[in-house]
Amino acid sequence: MIDREDFLDKFVADLEMADWMALDTEADSLHAYPEKLCLIQITIPGQDVLVDPLAGLDLSNLFAALNRHTILMHGADYDVRLFKLGHNFVPNRIFDTMLAARLTGRTSFGLSHLCQEFLGVELEKTSQKANWAQRPLTEKMEEYARNDTRHLRPLVDALRDELRAKGRLDWHAQECDRLVRDNSTLREVDPDQVWRIKGSARLEPRALAVLRELWHWREKEARRRNRPPFFILSPDAMIKMSESAQTDNDAGEFIPRRMPEHRRREVQRCLKNGRAVSEGDCPEKHRAPPRKHITPAQKKRFEEIQSRRNREAEGLEIDPTIIVSRATMVRLACEADGVLDEMLPWHRELLGMG
Repeated sequence: MIDREDFLDKFVADLEMADWMALDTEADSLHAYPEKLCLIQITIPGQDVLVDPLAGLDLSNLFAALNRHTILMHGADYDVRLFKLGHNFVPNRIFDTMLAARLTGRTSFGLSHLCQEFLGVELEKTSQKANWAQRPLTEKMEEYARNDTRHLRPLVDALRDELRAKGRLDWHAQECDRLVRDNSTLREVDPDQVWRIKGSARLEPRALAVLRELWHWREKEARRRNRPPFFILSPDAMIKMSESAQTDNDAGEFIPRRMPEHRRREVQRCLKNGRAVSEGDCPEKHRAPPRKHITPAQKKRFEEIQSRRNREAEGLEIDPTIIVSRATMVRLACEADGVLDEMLPWHRELLGMG
């Protein structure tokens, strides 16, 4: 485990000279709130190392060295978001083996499956839900973490050969670039939407006022206790308590029985405050924008696009949704603003829209 500056400096020097490198991360989303980057696994020729981002290290030189390489990764979307949120680091170039497997036509593209298929290696899975913020890590956790990167180079070699043979290397590069771009762009949170959890669309304004109070209390409590919000109060309980405000029924039966008394009082306070909000200050019910009726001409165009997509996907033996989703096809049929710009060049080319 690299948890000292001198160890890190030595490894960075090795990383800069390496011919290739593979990377993965672990976070504590099941055990803490907000989640944070807890471990960086890196493999270079002859070394499988673990870097401890919780040790107070200056990681700037490490990130600079990473960006001198094409970073080999698997399912990199979550890792890219973690790096951007916690360290403002964005990879320059990646090779994602999950994307590569999908573009070769595979329908099973998890790391374990690919390691078994290509390398005959069965990965240990029991540490998937471990608490990666704990120190020291157990030997089993360390072995699990190293396995996430030590097999990536031979997987990349095999998948790259298939992509090259099928003429899809450039498609893969476009997909990887978009993955990095999409997951390193932080979107602003709408304060009127962030608390509208699943099930809230059916609630009336008074119940929404209660739900809003409960959500903000739960968010504050989760951060204070460093626990995921669903451990504080389940979304199902929040919806049921909020619904009780519509009928003036007692919501106490929906408060978890094991909740400590002082937190029960806080929940009761939220219920009281939500019910006391003036009618004019209650949140409005969420109303989806009016559904646009597709014209016969647009429907015909949609069917033409879908037919071409499916025909191309069948010939390529890949999942049609990789080329374009149903939602995007609807937008194409309706000639929505900017939809062509959002598509990758290889998508437009296949659909004859290049």
